[in-house]
Amino acid sequence: MIRKAPRAVTVSALCAALLGGGLTLAASAPAAPPAPKKAAARYGAEQVHHFLEGFYGNHGPRRWERRHMVGDALKKRVQQNKKYDVLLCAQNAPRDIAIGRVTTAQSAGVGWATVTTIWARGKDQHFTAYVGLDATKPIKLVQIDCSPSRH
Repeated sequence: MIRKAPRAVTVSALCAALLGGGLTLAASAPAAPPAPKKAAARYGAEQVHHFLEGFYGNHGPRRWERRHMVGDALKKRVQQNKKYDVLLCAQNAPRDIAIGRVTTAQSAGVGWATVTTIWARGKDQHFTAYVGLDATKPIKLVQIDCSPSRH
């Protein structure tokens, strides 16, 4: 004798079987590839140029800029050279300062520009100022190269 199960029981059993099988399929399916990593936030050339103009002003950085806008390693270098202003590559304050074109190396996380110091007497001098590009941190001057041969 064939017994017939009530319709509700049959539908419930079918749904459970299908869902159970679906869960098994879902669990055995390969995982989706990880989402691509977001590119790190970086300062651009225009922001670096604006920073350097504000940092150097017309006659060199003020005490506040020196304290808050310079990286730690460069601050140590400045402290070791009391008779020479490392941030200006000079001993005196210039008559004026001009910032050249900025280049950024996004993958290296650094941007740089030639800084020209203009003197009342004598030749203009040039040096390179390097700025960190990590936009998750405040923008800072991280290195100075006073070598005249590179400009």
